[in-house]
Amino acid sequence: MESNVGLLIGIVVLVLVVILFFYFVPVGLWVTAIFSGARVGLGTLVGMRLRKVNPSDIVRPYISAIKADLDLDVGQMEAHYLAGGDVGKVVQALISADRANIELPWKRATAIDLAGRDVLEAVQVSVNPKVIQTPSVSAVARDGIQLQAVARVTVRANIDRLVGGAGEETIIARVGEGTVSSIGSSASHKTVLENPDQISKYVLERGLDAGTAFEILSIDIADVDVGRNIGAELQTDQAEADKKIAQAKAEERRAMAMAAEQEMRAKVVEAEAEVPLAMAEAFRSGRLGVMDYYKMENVQADTRMRGSIAGDDDQK
Repeated sequence: MESNVGLLIGIVVLVLVVILFFYFVPVGLWVTAIFSGARVGLGTLVGMRLRKVNPSDIVRPYISAIKADLDLDVGQMEAHYLAGGDVGKVVQALISADRANIELPWKRATAIDLAGRDVLEAVQVSVNPKVIQTPSVSAVARDGIQLQAVARVTVRANIDRLVGGAGEETIIARVGEGTVSSIGSSASHKTVLENPDQISKYVLERGLDAGTAFEILSIDIADVDVGRNIGAELQTDQAEADKKIAQAKAEERRAMAMAAEQEMRAKVVEAEAEVPLAMAEAFRSGRLGVMDYYKMENVQADTRMRGSIAGDDDQK
């Protein structure tokens, strides 16, 4: 019984040893590399395991490079892997660049990859230019009419400026700025509608691809639509504002006139209130007699009667 248990333990230990051996020594991958013409030693593969590098991520791209007649170093590939790069994509980019007769050294390709750019896509765009469509850009011509333009920008990747160069967002922003400037400098919106290529010429002359990772090949205006009449709206708003200002000033003048009228009425009432006092003073001083007062009353009564008769005649 004890011998059976010992035999079972021995088998388990042997199986674990075999598993650990084939884990640290990827014999199958080593054999594949040998038959593919890629000389990679077992010690190198074991070292990759110890450095926590997946040997397959290094050996398979290395085999592809050997088949494409590229002279690469396994140590440099492993260093790029440890730096966080994508070895497989870099090798594919090198193969594509070699087939397209584009000069792309290993250091530049790895630098582009570590900069966060897709080096394989960059090589593909360098070979086959891509088209970037800008969003609708609104601008107002000098005659006050708003235009909305959409541009298609054909660009080619510039391998030398991929590290540190601006991306597609900068191209779109610069083209939009150039479109606004071109439309804004036009005397009439009709000129832009008749010759939309003037926007393309204006934008291209400004060298918008400076400092970017792309080279602008062409700018085509895909669509130009007429928007609002901004000039008329501004004039209408200005006229409405002037109207409100005039109404406010007229109201101010009316209020001042009413205040002046009220002030004059107050003065009249004040003067009328002083008449009895003046008459009393005249009686006391002897300047006005009783007969004179009655004559004045008779004259006022006659005046009121005449006024009443005249008013009745007007009504008839």
